[in-house]
Amino acid sequence: MLKLYIGNKNYSSWSMRPWVLLKQSGIEFQEVMLRFDSFDADSAFKKAVAPVSPTGRVPALQDGDLAVWDTLAIAEYVAEKFPAKNLWPADTAARATARSVCAEMHSGFTGLRGNCPMNIEAHLPDIGALVWRDKPAVRSDVERIVQMWEGLLRAHGGPMLFGAFSVADAFYAPVCMRLKTYALPVPQTITDYVNRVCELPAVQAWIVDALAEKDFVVFDEPYRTAR
Repeated sequence: MLKLYIGNKNYSSWSMRPWVLLKQSGIEFQEVMLRFDSFDADSAFKKAVAPVSPTGRVPALQDGDLAVWDTLAIAEYVAEKFPAKNLWPADTAARATARSVCAEMHSGFTGLRGNCPMNIEAHLPDIGALVWRDKPAVRSDVERIVQMWEGLLRAHGGPMLFGAFSVADAFYAPVCMRLKTYALPVPQTITDYVNRVCELPAVQAWIVDALAEKDFVVFDEPYRTAR
């Protein structure tokens, strides 16, 4: 059985992506939770993840002797391993677009990611208002996300970005979490999509687990000193 190594569900946006992809698609896997303590070389987290991730990061997927330690590579691997799950759109052009928007998420939106770290348990609208006022990079990232999502929903008819659930929706699920946590201003069409993503069974399951963790990881909490 596949093993997926992840970090704290409340904070680890990169872990959320393949977990939601596998869970929502009905692909069986064993979850291996490696809770964050620190990212020092001698930390328990680093020692635990080292055998499957040469980068020392999560997520990492283990399939027998094979380890895959990049989120996009994990998505590509499981899409090839389980072709009947249709994790990418069937249409060639749509598939190329889906890969493009996932790659854009993979390497971009640093303003949003840096200033609005994922924190599912928190509700930080006041912080979101300040970030929106003071951080043009966040406004630019959200503008691009709105443009992208609205265009894809219009082109493919919803309810997900490419019609049916795909890798793209899993990749942007943590963005949905950020938009909710920080109450960033977006059009109703985007709010509706965010709500549909949050209602996916796999996303619901992730949120429930995140809320149950009760951990407080200081380096993932730039805006609070306690829960």
